[in-house]
Amino acid sequence: MSQIDPTDHALAAIASIMDQPETSREGEADSHAPAPPPLPAAVADETPLAPAAVEAAGYSKIGPGPMAAIRFKWTVRRDDSGDFYVDETIGENSAPIVTGPMSGDEAVRMVDTRESEARQRFEELRAEMTGRAAAAGLVRNDSGEM
Repeated sequence: MSQIDPTDHALAAIASIMDQPETSREGEADSHAPAPPPLPAAVADETPLAPAAVEAAGYSKIGPGPMAAIRFKWTVRRDDSGDFYVDETIGENSAPIVTGPMSGDEAVRMVDTRESEARQRFEELRAEMTGRAAAAGLVRNDSGEM
């Protein structure tokens, strides 16, 4: 039995939301706004490291996404024995997926790595969706539709 990465599930949900016509996505920002430029390859390939003086307990990052209900959050916590754990949640009211015990430095690195990977996958998905939308627009324009 293979393990399924919960990040992939959330990104698939985001893709299905983004793949719908604009008229069915109420309350979201105008999709005609230009997308931010992609990061240079040298920056995109780096995994950011937390500053050396960061306090592990309470360290937290939130992943990308258009809706808080499907956005990832990673938070480091310390238990009574001094071990550190990373709680990964999807949305605001989900039960956390807990990873640990580990050292404080390992927990901070894990949070940074997971957030960086999620952001990279989100940007790839967004670029793919933008490409599909552009291709669909070209097909409509070629067929005489306005």
